[in-house]
Amino acid sequence: MSEFQPRPVPERALSRNLHMGRVAGGMIGATLGGAVAQMLRGNRPDLAQAALSPANALRLAGGLAHLRGAAMKLGQMLSMENGLVLPAELTAILAQLQAAAPAMPPRQLKAMLSAEWGPDWARQFQRFDVQPIAAASIGQVHRAVLRDGQELAIKVQFPGVAASIDSDIATLGRLLRMPGLLPRDLDIAPLLAEGRAQLYDEADYTREAAALSAYGAALADDAAFIVPRLHAPLSTARILAMEFIDSQPIDALVTAPQATRDRAARDLISLVLREIFALGQMQTDPNFANYRLAPDGRIVLLDFGAARSISAEVAERYRALLGALLACDHEATRARMIEIGYFTASHPGARQALITDLALQASAPLRQASAYDFGRSTLIADLAQAGQALGQARDFWHVPPADLLFLHRKIGGMFLLAQRLQAQVALHRLVRVWAPEADAEHPV
Repeated sequence: MSEFQPRPVPERALSRNLHMGRVAGGMIGATLGGAVAQMLRGNRPDLAQAALSPANALRLAGGLAHLRGAAMKLGQMLSMENGLVLPAELTAILAQLQAAAPAMPPRQLKAMLSAEWGPDWARQFQRFDVQPIAAASIGQVHRAVLRDGQELAIKVQFPGVAASIDSDIATLGRLLRMPGLLPRDLDIAPLLAEGRAQLYDEADYTREAAALSAYGAALADDAAFIVPRLHAPLSTARILAMEFIDSQPIDALVTAPQATRDRAARDLISLVLREIFALGQMQTDPNFANYRLAPDGRIVLLDFGAARSISAEVAERYRALLGALLACDHEATRARMIEIGYFTASHPGARQALITDLALQASAPLRQASAYDFGRSTLIADLAQAGQALGQARDFWHVPPADLLFLHRKIGGMFLLAQRLQAQVALHRLVRVWAPEADAEHPV
């Protein structure tokens, strides 16, 4: 478990800012050096190419991973938008942050537990494993056994996370505005503001406990899923205690029979649709680690810190867009996309047409009457190729609503998971249930 090798979490804003200052200094130096090298070769300096070099990728990803907390989490959130906002090279750099974070040392862990539970906290347990079973951007998870024999998973927040959010957002914002990383006229302030609000939500484990209980109640009678029960007596704003469920990584399904893999993918995709159109909330972090396989075959759902509410009005807009996509109606799709915020009516018509075409291309599997074979799919590569013109256009830089980015993150994650499982799913049969009735019957 080398990915959990302990490394102290910088707690104070000054030490965190100094660390990111060193990262920024290294990146600026490497960028200028790269530009000079281009000139010496007789080429016109390209700051974007120099700034997004592999060396700078390592500096940025490594620096954010060292800090953990808000800096790392925001980097993960920015990597989720799949080219709608940021250059593909930058999102590829930030995507490295989806890997496990270093754990905090036992001394920091024990200080956190004592601060939340009191100095005699260990008396409540038969066993508390100091080595975490998981570590991410905001906290790490430990297995424990209470005096009565009940097994728990204890999620402990890294020290200083909530207090460092504003500082980390400001520091990372300055870093991202370094010449060459982003288009000069792209205003990322709204995205950073939304990231700040989301981070405050995720750092509040009381809020996550409520979301955990809400999902557990909503899916209590669902034979496909299991949600750990909250253990309220030990849960605080910085510690989340829940039932420990023995399980394997979702990747254990990769070698399962085709029918088993198909069922798992179908159930997960159906859950996404229910989240949008029925449950009124969505767990927006599709990291594979948040889905595990219980011994009885049910899928264990974890990590509800990124749960977001979906209003009835927003759900209705997505329902209208789904109907337009199923009908393969270009004009209706464009109009629905304007309503949601993919672009505005004032954007160049050619750009509106291009992204509408991409949406219709991306939704083609939803119109397919037969089962869609994720294992053989080339859709992601095809979309990347088709969207190259959009990514290069400087007259289309636009930051869409945060809810849209989170939804894309979830849908993209489910696509990748279904692809990993090489599943075959009749998608049209699943989505037509939620589309406007008049537009639902258009399989191809």
